[in-house]
Amino acid sequence: MLVDWRVWRMTSDQIEVVSLTRRLVAFDTVNPPGEERSAMQYCADLLGRFGFDCRLIDHSAERASLVAVRGATSGLCFSGHLDTVPLGRAEWRWPPHGGLIEGDRLYGRGSSDMKGGVAAFIVAAALSRKPVSIVLTAGEETGCDGARWLAEAGALPPARALIVGESTDNQPVAGHKGVLWLKLTAEGRTAHGATPELGINAIGRMSATLSRLVDFDPQVEHPQMGRATCNLGTIRAGINVNSVPDLCELTVDLRSVDGITHDELRKAVLARCDDGIGVETMLDLPAVWTDPAAPWFRGASACVRQITGRENDLACATYFTDASVLTPAMGYPEVMILGPGALDQPHSTDEHVSIARLSEAVEIYAALIEAFG
Repeated sequence: MLVDWRVWRMTSDQIEVVSLTRRLVAFDTVNPPGEERSAMQYCADLLGRFGFDCRLIDHSAERASLVAVRGATSGLCFSGHLDTVPLGRAEWRWPPHGGLIEGDRLYGRGSSDMKGGVAAFIVAAALSRKPVSIVLTAGEETGCDGARWLAEAGALPPARALIVGESTDNQPVAGHKGVLWLKLTAEGRTAHGATPELGINAIGRMSATLSRLVDFDPQVEHPQMGRATCNLGTIRAGINVNSVPDLCELTVDLRSVDGITHDELRKAVLARCDDGIGVETMLDLPAVWTDPAAPWFRGASACVRQITGRENDLACATYFTDASVLTPAMGYPEVMILGPGALDQPHSTDEHVSIARLSEAVEIYAALIEAFG
């Protein structure tokens, strides 16, 4: 049976995860442009009713992030983002901001990544009375922009442990790889395509560098985080078919693990570039890693396992999170990535989240607050 989100309602003494997820999905926060402020204000108003001191930090007229704190806490903090990626060109079967339900699935852009996780930890925190903090960011999907703005503003609370509600199918994950995005530029001189000898072809200038990087393997592997990787993401050149291109841009996506630094990765790329190739850093986010054998992580994982009854078979997330920016600004808390979204759902057409996993996430988060808050 399909359910329309517009039947949603909530009183001041009632909060429920499915309804809240549907309400958050209804906010169109596709980034760009983001426009997360209305959703942030809604969360601030809601958390304020449950005793949180809420601070909205505006980034522009329509963009804001939220820091909500209850009690004198330096213990447990939950983090999530409210922006989503664009819908893509494929047609959706379900309205992307409709929050419709069919069977165990709640559909909508951001339902898995990660408004369902945000709804679950808001509900768990609201139902508890223990000290806890919540950080909701704008602009995560475009490179952790909101987290960086919060860090620069000095607006982040200290924390002993940070739980990031990204999609892990409610399995505790100890961290994620770092990311280094580089843009390589070759310049030429334009001319008519019928007289190429009068120009300098920027594609030609990039070709040898491109061929070297296609096969570049950092050859560094971590026993739990996996391998460092290199991917050539985009190449752009030329203005039309009958002109010599005077600019060629190549983007490189490098993922790091413990054992190789971003400076080392950058130098390895530079060593494969011809003279005259420009190199610009587009994004530089460090890896995040907590030893799974550390006492807090081990205890929190045992708490999760008691509720789910499932053994954890995940070690490292393939995506990056706001923890790259939040962790140093919050005094380097231990990090656990843990959320109800399925691993195959972020950024997908007809994105959905399991209602059973949402309810399970509330139970998990509530137990963690009681045990470690």
